[in-house]
Amino acid sequence: MILAIDTSASVSVALYDEGADAVLAERAEFAPRGHAELLSGFVEHVLADAGATGADITRIVVGTGPAPFTGLRVGLVSARTLGFAWGVPVHGVCSLDALAAAHGGEVTVVADARRKEVYWASYRDGERLDGPAVAAPADVNATGAVIGRGALLYPEAFPAAEGGDVDPAWLARVAVRSLAAGADLPLEPLYLRRPDVHGVPGA
Repeated sequence: MILAIDTSASVSVALYDEGADAVLAERAEFAPRGHAELLSGFVEHVLADAGATGADITRIVVGTGPAPFTGLRVGLVSARTLGFAWGVPVHGVCSLDALAAAHGGEVTVVADARRKEVYWASYRDGERLDGPAVAAPADVNATGAVIGRGALLYPEAFPAAEGGDVDPAWLARVAVRSLAAGADLPLEPLYLRRPDVHGVPGA
C-alpha cells in the first residue's frame, strides 16, 4: 500500500493499492491555509477507512509542488516524519505531473502562485515538455487543454480553462511508473521563488 499526500493547494490524502491499481480510501479539502490543522487527521481517517495501519504501508509519495512555502512544507515534513516512523521510503513527485497524468493528452497545468502569478508546466501524454515555472498569466506559453484551479483565477489569460486539484492517487501512479523506469524521485520542494519572509527590505 502507498500513502500519498499532497498539500500544494488542497489538503489531500489517499491510500493506494499498487498491485490492484485501486484507491482504498481518500480524503481531500481545499484549504489553502489549513494544511497543518487537517493533514494528520486525514491520514488517520484514511488508514481507518481502509482498515489499515502504518505497518501496512510500503512507501509514501508526497507532492513537491510547485506551491507556496508554508503549505508545501507541511506535506513534506509530515511525509518524512511518517516515513521515518514506519521505516518506509518516501518519494517526491511534482504535483503538476499528477494533474497532467490524470488528464492525459496535450495539456498545460496551471496552479495559483499568488502575487498575480501562476505556476505552470506543459505536457504530452503525461510527459513534461516545459516547466515547471512561475510567471504572470499572460506570459504562460499554454499548449493544449488548460487545467487547474489556478487557471480559473485568470479567465482573460485562460478563457477555456478547466478546474482541477491534485488527486494523490495519481501522485502514487506517477511514482510507480517513474520508479519502474529507474527515475530518482527526490523530496526537494519546488518553491520556484524564495519565501516571502526572505524578501528584500523595501522591495
